[in-house]
Amino acid sequence: MSAPLTHLARTGRLDRFLIGGEWVAPLGTGSCMVVNPATETEICHVPMGNARDVDAAVTAARDAFEGWSAHTPEDRAARLDRLADLMEDRAELLAACLTEEMGAAIASARALQVPLAVAHLRTACEVLRNFEFTSPRGTTAITHEPIGVCALITPWNWPLYQITAKLGPALAAGCTIVLKPSELAPLSAILFAELVEEAGFPAGVFNLVQGDGPGVGTALATHEGVDMISVTGSTRAGVAVAKAAADTVKRVAQELGGKSPNVILPDADLDRAVSMGVASGMRNLGQSCSAPTRMIVPRAVLQEVEAIAARAVSDIVVGDPTDPAATHGAIANRAQYERVIAIIEAGLSEGARIVAGGPGRPEGLTRGYFVRPTIFSEVRTDMRIAQEEIFGPVLCIIPYDDEEEAVRIANDTVYGLGAHVQGRDMDRVRAVARRIRAGQVLLNNPGWDPHAPFGGYKRSGNGREFGREGLLDYLEVKAILGHFPVD
Repeated sequence: MSAPLTHLARTGRLDRFLIGGEWVAPLGTGSCMVVNPATETEICHVPMGNARDVDAAVTAARDAFEGWSAHTPEDRAARLDRLADLMEDRAELLAACLTEEMGAAIASARALQVPLAVAHLRTACEVLRNFEFTSPRGTTAITHEPIGVCALITPWNWPLYQITAKLGPALAAGCTIVLKPSELAPLSAILFAELVEEAGFPAGVFNLVQGDGPGVGTALATHEGVDMISVTGSTRAGVAVAKAAADTVKRVAQELGGKSPNVILPDADLDRAVSMGVASGMRNLGQSCSAPTRMIVPRAVLQEVEAIAARAVSDIVVGDPTDPAATHGAIANRAQYERVIAIIEAGLSEGARIVAGGPGRPEGLTRGYFVRPTIFSEVRTDMRIAQEEIFGPVLCIIPYDDEEEAVRIANDTVYGLGAHVQGRDMDRVRAVARRIRAGQVLLNNPGWDPHAPFGGYKRSGNGREFGREGLLDYLEVKAILGHFPVD
């Protein structure tokens, strides 16, 4: 038995929910199989909650709200810092869990999945300690107050990262929480819940209910005791949550799909721009909503771009995710694996040209949800591979003839989450970036900034996560007129 499962078996929390500070037996009777995507074998079963479990968790969060929101910002920050410390202490156990439940290569889990999740908590603390909750505007006081009970629905592709991106600012704001992680990658959420408990948060401030969208997600979205719901997932899932939440007029924050462009301008350092573009598009096997999977390049250098991209993808080692030599592991679940294979086939049938990869598993792998990192070239904007979010290691190279066409191609999508622009003339790079309709634009592959707000235009959602804007999403604004005396 793996270390994460051994731990959960020992604690007896694998079949429990954390509600009101107690690890309780679910009221729902269903269960969901958790499968190791690298071996296609069953790991365990986790219970599926129902509306009664949701009601108990929301009640606990509602009961805890008044007390938690009255804690000082410094106290809330200190507890979040303690939680971040505990995550760092258990980093290896958390990384091993992510490798087992969703196929992340252990090297990536150690270097990215866990550290970036910790960074969200540290960032929330920094923002909180510098946030002015009450400020003057003439004689009026503008105050920011926690919105209340927040339901957090998180996905399977970056399980811990997405939990802390929401939980950090929500708890910093003074909100209380009910978390529903993906039923396809639920184990890391249980380990995380243990750390929340150990960090000393008051009972009911954080509650964990496992379940699927119809059984738990809908119950959270419709519950009158929930003041806000934050969901990360597909656009389809976000629409369903918003519709379910409409009758109770609660705030809905959505971080949804993407089809991010990577515009390489004629003066760019091609070797750097293309190789880093491939690495960014393939990170986490392309299972990232902001992955730059459309590389938009000058037609005059198309062949050179293809050669560089082919070399870059050859450095990717897809294999057993527990092997430290593997740079990439398995697609996280069977449904996603089958979708990626199907859309690679669609790209071929629509006439795109394969530069690297293609259908089928990488050589030497006979089982597991492994996919060959694939690059298509001469892709047209009307092809499925250019329009649909694939959520796999599939990159499209799309040629353009002038800057106007490059911008038009970049914006030719229903999504608007992320974008990249590469070039040496920074005035031109910035000008192109301003014309792209996306919530975040990266210029020449800068380092990750956890303070940079992240969220989408168009069907990529609404609201912002990370940094100061992430905190603001969990706050209400109140104007108190006549609060300040006239001098």
